[in-house]
Amino acid sequence: MFYRVSEGHGLPHDPFQALVVPRPIGWISTVSAEGIANLAPYSFFNALGTHPHVVGFSAGPNKDSQRNAEATGCFTVNLVTADLSAAMNETSAPVSPEVDEFGLAGLTAVAGTAVACPRVGEAKAALECVYLQTVPIVGRDGGVPDNFLVLGEVVAIHIDEAILTDGYVDLAKAPVLTRLGYKDYAVVRDSFTMLRPHERTEAGS
Repeated sequence: MFYRVSEGHGLPHDPFQALVVPRPIGWISTVSAEGIANLAPYSFFNALGTHPHVVGFSAGPNKDSQRNAEATGCFTVNLVTADLSAAMNETSAPVSPEVDEFGLAGLTAVAGTAVACPRVGEAKAALECVYLQTVPIVGRDGGVPDNFLVLGEVVAIHIDEAILTDGYVDLAKAPVLTRLGYKDYAVVRDSFTMLRPHERTEAGS
């Protein structure tokens, strides 16, 4: 099939998100200006660069995570592994800003080391970030944006040494949960290594 987005797809559900997969889940923890912890998952999330390390998540309008990051200047990204899938799902509940999702999901809020917002104690890794900027995502029509890209610079990283093998992060020890389309998820359990062309040449020389 082929369709122009402006004309609609005619399917039961929009296939767009099911075609851009798998997507890492940004489990974003923040704290409000009033000191209330917040935790929410975002499937529009990724690493966007190194030197400096930059990550970003895309939030819809009036999301607590964006508002808190802008108000306090920080957020933390917590790694979602298969064992935390149920807890992650609980933190997606649409609750009021006064609700602490850590308590809602039975998770441990650990004070940040380099930033003033908590991380998930049960997470195998966490990236502490200093808020950089918010970029409104505006379409070709120039209308009012419905999504906002929140960018942060990673300034400190926590890694559970139990997931390291010979100094490398071993995903076999930390099966990461990813987002697919619709209400579907996948766990990264299998991986393989490929050398880039120039690396093959160097290895053979």
